[in-house]
Order: sequence, then C-alpha cells, then structure tokens
Amino acid sequence: MNPVLDCPAACPFVEARNPAFDFPVGQLRRVAAVDPEGDVDETKRNVLKLLAVAGIVGAGAGGLVGGTLQYVQPPVVGISSYPVTQLLDVDGTALTVDKVQNEYNVRTGELYLFNYPLRNEPNFLLNLAPPDGDQPSASNPGAWNVPYGIGDHGSIVAYSAICQHLGCPAPAIAYYPPGTCSQTFNTPNMASQPFYIHCSCHGSTYDPANSANNLTGPAVLPLPQVLLKIVDGNIFAYGELGPPVNGHLNTLQGDYGVGSTSQLASEGPVIACFFGPTS
Repeated sequence: MNPVLDCPAACPFVEARNPAFDFPVGQLRRVAAVDPEGDVDETKRNVLKLLAVAGIVGAGAGGLVGGTLQYVQPPVVGISSYPVTQLLDVDGTALTVDKVQNEYNVRTGELYLFNYPLRNEPNFLLNLAPPDGDQPSASNPGAWNVPYGIGDHGSIVAYSAICQHLGCPAPAIAYYPPGTCSQTFNTPNMASQPFYIHCSCHGSTYDPANSANNLTGPAVLPLPQVLLKIVDGNIFAYGELGPPVNGHLNTLQGDYGVGSTSQLASEGPVIACFFGPTS
C-alpha cells in the first residue's frame, strides 16, 4: 500500500479518496467541475461551441464578401474636364485650317475621324463648304456659318460618330455627301438639303448644318458637337455641346482621355439608303 495515495477512508483528517483520480501517474486527464445540478450538459457545451465557430466563420465570410464586392464593380475611368487637344492630319502633321479648306469639302465621301475627349469616343471632322470656296446654293449644295463652325466661312465642324439611338459607331453611321442617296430633307437652312449624317443600323438621320439635330428617327437626341478653335492656324478641340455620347452617362467617363493630340483616321462609310420616320 502506498502510504501517501492509499490512505484508508478512516484516516483522521483525510478526505475519502475520489475514484475520478484513479489513473496512472503521468497521464493527463480532464475532469469536469462538480455541477451542483448534476452531470455536465454536453449538449449545451456543443451548441455553444458551434455558435462560437459560426460567429468566427461568419465574420470572416463577411469580410471576404465585402472585399469581393469591392472588386466586382470596376472603378470609374475617365477625366475631370475637357482637355485642349491639338488635331493632327492623317499623316501625323498638324491639322491646319488651310489643309481642311483645301483638301476636304461638302462632297468628300471618305470619313475623317478623331477621338475626343476619350479614346473610345470617335467624332466626324467635316467641312461643309462647297468645293473651291464657292457660295452654297440650291445648285451648289453646302453650308456656311453653321453653329460653332470655324474657318473662313464657319463651315468646319465636328460631331460624335456614335449614333444616339442604340450606339452604332462609324462607319455604320456616316456622313452622306450630296448625291449619295436620292433622299433630300427640308431644313431651316435650305429648302432641299441633300447632305446629312445617316445611320444605316436603324435609319436615324442628322443635320450637320444645324447642330446635328434630328431629321429622321428613331433617334430623338442630336449628336454631341465637339467645339473647335484655331490657334496659330492649327485646329484644336476644347469642349463639347449637347447630350452625353451614347453609352456614356457622362461624356468624360468611360475610358482614358486622348491627351494633348488626336490624329485623324480615314475610313470608308457603310452606305444604306434606309431612312426612319420623319421627325
């Protein structure tokens, strides 16, 4: 008998031995505290454990979802204001008023496009003056002194090359010089105008001699107009008038800015003489 551990229950001043401690020396064992109400409620213990684990997992999942949502919607890309952008000709040289007046006119059928103010916003550059600087007339179609036009006769303008109906871009939307289609339109500037901007997607038509206002639907908004100015004979874009470019809640948001220069690119139009209902 071990004189220390095996004291009989009758020993004076010594509490009776607890059988819960009957295990080999050196072996660890967890013993529950004595519950005055009875045995330990293991079910309650397990439920509390599950709730604690669920709370930790939920907190972690919430952080994960929050972090994921942060990246689901990409940040808005754009610029804060309209830049002053110098236009370059198709050969990369400075685009001057003299070049435009000598090389382009109301009968030019090739599209000349430049991006502004964002890289994914193409625009038409048009000179609506008749060839050789002749004055416009019924027999010699063209337009002088158009709203916000520049040049010797106020005939050089720029408009968005994205249709305001469903966003068809050039060359589906294109400038139609006189004689392209048999259709003509009665406009405030001329009794019968045979040149216009027309979209072959759904038949919307715009008047380039009158702020690109609608001639036929289904589009109901005019094309945004890029503001042009002349500095030392060179042409610069510096702003825009009208509604936002189609597909952009804000013309300044939706892509990166073009920067300090934007070069003309030439492209052949897609011609389809289908016209929507007269507006």
